[in-house]
Amino acid sequence: MSFKAIIIAAFAAVAAVQGAPRAADISGDATYYLPNGGLGACGSPIQNSDFAVALSSSQYSGGSNCGRRISVQYQGKSVQATVRDLCPGCASGSIDLTSSAFQQLASLDAGRIQVTWNFV
Repeated sequence: MSFKAIIIAAFAAVAAVQGAPRAADISGDATYYLPNGGLGACGSPIQNSDFAVALSSSQYSGGSNCGRRISVQYQGKSVQATVRDLCPGCASGSIDLTSSAFQQLASLDAGRIQVTWNFV
């Protein structure tokens, strides 16, 4: 391997570690909700303490993404959450996190933040 190829590979590795956007990343707003043990669209109760997410209708895909995990990034922080609900009021790319998951990224006072996320 040439010196130039090694340098390029090293820069690529640093960019990946620093959370550079990947082709599969989705951008949108993240809000939070309080399910309070209510039944999610995927069929099971959701607690406020769960790291769960409701997807827009287009990403929910009729429930085919239930149980999948997503990784959400915001200002150098990240959280993983499980798809457990549908957010019919969310635009494509936007998500609704349980309050516990949202607080891993920002204060609840923020209310709405711009995030990137992807399926893991």
